[in-house]
Amino acid sequence: MILHKFKNQSDLDRAAADLIISMVRSKPNAILGMATGGTPIGLYKEIVKTYQAGLVSFAHAKTFNLDEYVGLPITHQESYRNFMQRNLFDHIDIKRENTHVPDGNAADVDAECRNYDKMMFEQGPVDLQLLGIGGNGHIGFNEPDEHLSRGTYKVTLKQETREANKRFFNHIDEVPTHAVTMGMGTIMQARAILLVVKGAEKAEILDRTLNGPITTQVPASLLQTHPRVIVMTDCDVDYKVSF
Repeated sequence: MILHKFKNQSDLDRAAADLIISMVRSKPNAILGMATGGTPIGLYKEIVKTYQAGLVSFAHAKTFNLDEYVGLPITHQESYRNFMQRNLFDHIDIKRENTHVPDGNAADVDAECRNYDKMMFEQGPVDLQLLGIGGNGHIGFNEPDEHLSRGTYKVTLKQETREANKRFFNHIDEVPTHAVTMGMGTIMQARAILLVVKGAEKAEILDRTLNGPITTQVPASLLQTHPRVIVMTDCDVDYKVSF
């Protein structure tokens, strides 16, 4: 892992955006793994600024999103397809057919999960996977558990995850109870991973991710086994490399 610490979130957002932009400049047909939630909004704004300045094109890039709620219409303000359109896709030149988000309304969700992985692997490994981290160490919607799923699958969301996401809804009862998410095995297939962690409240879980034991109870800790992980954070956390 490589750890970069920033004094503020605006500098972090710019650096994270620059990493993604550099990937697309060097490989115009790059496959990008995208994330949602509060963490990436600032860096998506920076990407849009750079595109609007005429300094990057996404015309040949492809994206695969980590996850999507089950049962939430894609027109809903908080569906992840809607989120991506509002915060990024509608403001750059990426082709709609090259942007992929799991279908949480599929008639057969299990088949959708299998097809999502198949489509991703047929098009090639993700070149750069963007990740955030939940307060309990979840990555995507891979929740702490005795066992973690390898491929994309339907997950029952932990109550603490629903509580964390209720700020995006009017009431906790509106927060979906299930989601479709890439499994940790799918995520770990990416050639490189960018983990962005914001806020002092995430310092403890980031420390456990970087320095704690590798355990399914902290799914993010599995990133320790990936050969190329870049961590960007404004947390006061150090990476204690041991040999």
